[in-house]
Amino acid sequence: MNRGPSVSVIMNCFNGENYLRQAIDSVLAQTFIDWEIVFWDNQSTDGSADIVKSYTDPRIRYFHAPKHTWLYEARNYAMAQARGEFLAFLDVDDWWLPHKLQKQVPLFDDPEVGIVCSNYWIENERKGKKRWRALKRPAPTGRVLDALLRSYYVGLVTLVVRRAAVDSLAHPFDPRFHVMGDTDLVIRLADRWKLDCVNEPLALYRLHGNNETAKHLGRLIDEVKCWIADVQEVESVRSSREFPTIKNHFKYLEAIYRILQSDRTSAIRLARGLPWGAPRLKLYAAMLLPTGVARIIKN
Repeated sequence: MNRGPSVSVIMNCFNGENYLRQAIDSVLAQTFIDWEIVFWDNQSTDGSADIVKSYTDPRIRYFHAPKHTWLYEARNYAMAQARGEFLAFLDVDDWWLPHKLQKQVPLFDDPEVGIVCSNYWIENERKGKKRWRALKRPAPTGRVLDALLRSYYVGLVTLVVRRAAVDSLAHPFDPRFHVMGDTDLVIRLADRWKLDCVNEPLALYRLHGNNETAKHLGRLIDEVKCWIADVQEVESVRSSREFPTIKNHFKYLEAIYRILQSDRTSAIRLARGLPWGAPRLKLYAAMLLPTGVARIIKN
């Protein structure tokens, strides 16, 4: 019986032809070679399928979705085709540096580690490809549920998870989600498993104005409300001293959305519910200054 690859790279695509070759080539360039790409085409209508099929590497496995679905339902379908002991995630508009998997996979030698991430670069194409590190200081490791609730720091482009850890959960990604499914998965994993991190940037997340979070901010707000209602039933999350922190962060995001919708009355109500500090002051500034919203979203 043939052993499967160590790492299954989950690539979900819907009309991603603009950046697709760079993403695939960054996997082909990995110094760690025991991988497969599970490419899930969510019924693209552009040239994405032709691009993937132009590669002859047998480690690239192409699947065409029988129907178009929300993103995290599609991720579940792709994961169901994976044969690897570990699952990594790469969206078609991002890419990896060559040593990413080589530096991350050995961290799973600790059998209690279920999540491995890294620092990463954020590149803003709208600002002339200006680039900065996502994490300004070393990330917390080990049992990090409180740390993630205080300040979530795991970029999907860096995420590698142990397949057995995912299988230990009641379900993988929540198919109701289109925007925040990875946050939900990582927090549920962190409730049971340790996290480790490579603190150098090993991947690059591209900001190009068409990212899913930016396109679906209103949906993100709805998903957050649904998620908070669900996790309040989880004792370890509800009892965390940091749970109010993440609720305030999402209240802040909703206030931004209300400002963008010119609903200042709702934004003021949400701002008043936040503790005094920089976020609340930023919201008040955004309501007064036209340039304030752009600065908030950028940060």
